[in-house]
This record gives sequence, structure tokens and C-alpha cells, in this order.
Amino acid sequence: MTIKPLLDRVVLKTVEAEETTKSGIILTASAKEKPEVSEVVAVGPGGKVDGNDVEMYVKVGDKVITAKYSGTEVKVDSVEYSIVRQSDILAIVE
Repeated sequence: MTIKPLLDRVVLKTVEAEETTKSGIILTASAKEKPEVSEVVAVGPGGKVDGNDVEMYVKVGDKVITAKYSGTEVKVDSVEYSIVRQSDILAIVE
């Protein structure tokens, strides 16, 4: 099954956080924070949203930073995704 976002929505897959710190300390699952960097998996076509034309600036494969608790979490074929509006994306990581 695939997810095809509508309008200004973007489907993101979380980039796994490192399990060790720079000094070599191994983190347990409870000590890890929710990662903020995600990879763009699918992008909606844009178009008219709330009466305004929306142009999509992100593309599949971009790594982006989103607000910590933005979007809707979904699980498809045992893989977790987040669906957000393009306006919830704070930056593109280069």
C-alpha cells in the first residue's frame, strides 16, 4: 500500500536517531527524544488551499526539520509515517 498526499500535505519518514552519544554513551529507548529530522517520502500537488495558491517547495528525498509534535502519525505495512502540511516544515537540511 502507498500513501498519496493531497493538496499541501507531505508524507515523512522519521530518520532514526543515533543510539550512542559522541562520547560513546549508549542511550536507552526511554532516554531518546523524538527525532525532529525526517525524510520526505511523498509530496502532494499543491494547488488552492484556503483560497490561496500553494507551491510545493519540498521534494521526495529531502531531509527536513518539523516541529516536535506536528502532523498525524500513521502506520502502513509496519512502517511509521507522519503526514504534515508543508507549512509545518521548518527547514530543509542540506
